[in-house]
Amino acid sequence: MIPPPLPPRRNPIAAFFVGLWDVMNFTRRLILNLLFFGLLFLVLVSFVVALGRGSGAQPMKERTTLVLAPQGRLVEQFSTDPVSRALAKAMGSQDSGEVQLRDLLRAIEAAREDKNIERVLLRLDGLQPSGYASLRELAAALGTLRASGKQVVAFSENLGQSQYLLAAQADEVYLDPMGSLLLQGIGRYRQYFRQGLQEKLGVDVHLFRVGEYKSAAEPYILDAASAESKEADLYWMNDIWNRYLDDVAKARKLDKAELAAQIDQLAAGIEAAGGDIARHAEQLKLVDGLKTREEVRDLLVERGVADEDDDLGFRNIGLGAYLQHLDRSKALPLDKRPQVAVVVAEGEITGGDQPAGTIGGESTSALLRQAREDEDIKAVVLRVDSPGGEVFASEQIRREVALLKAAGKPVVVSMGDLAASGGYWISMNADRIYADPSTITGSIGIFGLVPNFTRTLDKIGVHTDGVGTTRYAGAFDVTRPLDPEVGRVIQSVINKGYADFIGKVADARERSVEDIDQVARGRVWSGAQALDRGLVDAMGGLADAIADAASRVDLEEGKYRVRYVEKDPSPFAQFLAGMAGSRVAATLLDDTSFARAVLARTMPETEAQLRFVENAVSERDGAPVKSLAYCFCGL
Repeated sequence: MIPPPLPPRRNPIAAFFVGLWDVMNFTRRLILNLLFFGLLFLVLVSFVVALGRGSGAQPMKERTTLVLAPQGRLVEQFSTDPVSRALAKAMGSQDSGEVQLRDLLRAIEAAREDKNIERVLLRLDGLQPSGYASLRELAAALGTLRASGKQVVAFSENLGQSQYLLAAQADEVYLDPMGSLLLQGIGRYRQYFRQGLQEKLGVDVHLFRVGEYKSAAEPYILDAASAESKEADLYWMNDIWNRYLDDVAKARKLDKAELAAQIDQLAAGIEAAGGDIARHAEQLKLVDGLKTREEVRDLLVERGVADEDDDLGFRNIGLGAYLQHLDRSKALPLDKRPQVAVVVAEGEITGGDQPAGTIGGESTSALLRQAREDEDIKAVVLRVDSPGGEVFASEQIRREVALLKAAGKPVVVSMGDLAASGGYWISMNADRIYADPSTITGSIGIFGLVPNFTRTLDKIGVHTDGVGTTRYAGAFDVTRPLDPEVGRVIQSVINKGYADFIGKVADARERSVEDIDQVARGRVWSGAQALDRGLVDAMGGLADAIADAASRVDLEEGKYRVRYVEKDPSPFAQFLAGMAGSRVAATLLDDTSFARAVLARTMPETEAQLRFVENAVSERDGAPVKSLAYCFCGL
């Protein structure tokens, strides 16, 4: 019998790589299986937990204290996706936190009528500085809550000026004996880069603008603020600061003039208090007493219901849990009432499809188009909180506002903290514009910024040369000296952009172009100053704008519902957010360096203003000249 032939022997090198591939393939399958079963386990556990929560939700008990302790920036709309927020919450992270203004307002309004809410505790240490328009809207809501008979107590270990506007609305304000509270006034200071760019680095920056008050890009061409910039800034800042003093003095029953004088003598006052900032605040009657966290806890335990199982020691509910309670108690299987839609336009205006927290020419237009095409939506409120941005993207959004009106759906604008430059562009065609007296608006102007790196490259011996078929071929290259003829082209584009801007404002506001030019030229105004100059129609907040929009289509209060039209997260993102929000997932994610690293990558950073300019001046879509309607006028 002839034995079968032996298999050919593999080359040792080939055998090594084949074996290595087998090991890698096995490892890949093992990792995928572990991930799959781990995910499946989390899905099952989350489902069971969610089912248990849904069936066993405990009703809120009487004599509960609502604890409002917002963490992070006050925003109109979350700029992070639900998954990132749920992961951050699961791991107890407070970095880059955000709290929606609408959520705080909804909780305060509900607490006013909620018989189970006995009092409200304000813990404002974690609230980052915000614009004064949104703060005044919150302060008004707290004042109404207090007037209804619900006790409001504020306690902080360190209070900033913007935080104090809210704390001042409380019946009692307590500060830690080692804490601080300083009212300093409103300032706006920027770095100026001309010497560093031009003399040190050899970067020549060419600014093209219309309007002597359009100071957004001055830091690139000057070493200090222009006289026009200082004049305009101080004018609107004084208006907002005086209103701040009015609000604080009224809430604390103080004399405004005396308060202003005490702030001006800050150094002498603190010296007289022996350097004790907290004691100085008490002497000025800005706070009612100095107490530690434990002393405030004991006070609330005595006034409320003790709860030894709770970390605070008394019966309480936080903002998130209270909002969930409201959602459960007010859930309707199918609400067929007509709708007033709210579309949020928050952040910088850029082209294309942008995520929440940034206004996209395409994405924000799509939301307005969705509202136009939805038969259940009868009117629209556009909530604007934006410093502006790209002119074309702003025009895309303005056109959608005009189409909404043409379709018979009224549009009312509610300006938040900031609706300037491009933010005003997208607002001007509304049927009515509401602003808070402390809103920052105006800045009707256009500019273009063109850096040139010829001298920078010369310093390291790099030079640009070549040929072109015309004098303009390659003329927009930032490594070549800027041809004066190219400068003429750019300035003509900017002039046309400004003419378009004030022309559209004149049409929308039914004024002459000459009248608008007098209040434009890039100048910034407070909301109250803009009302006097005919740039806005009325003073009021979001609730006033919603009521106005409803009245324009004859919808009575209670006969319609308010619906926010926003980009919906994908079903998978919603699933992951729900899963990450479960207690089991929180336990698994807590204190894991890997999860924290993933979270850090998924949480987007807030774009700095310089980043916007950097992106704006770069060539995109083949357009070398880009008009910008932007205002660096936030506080």
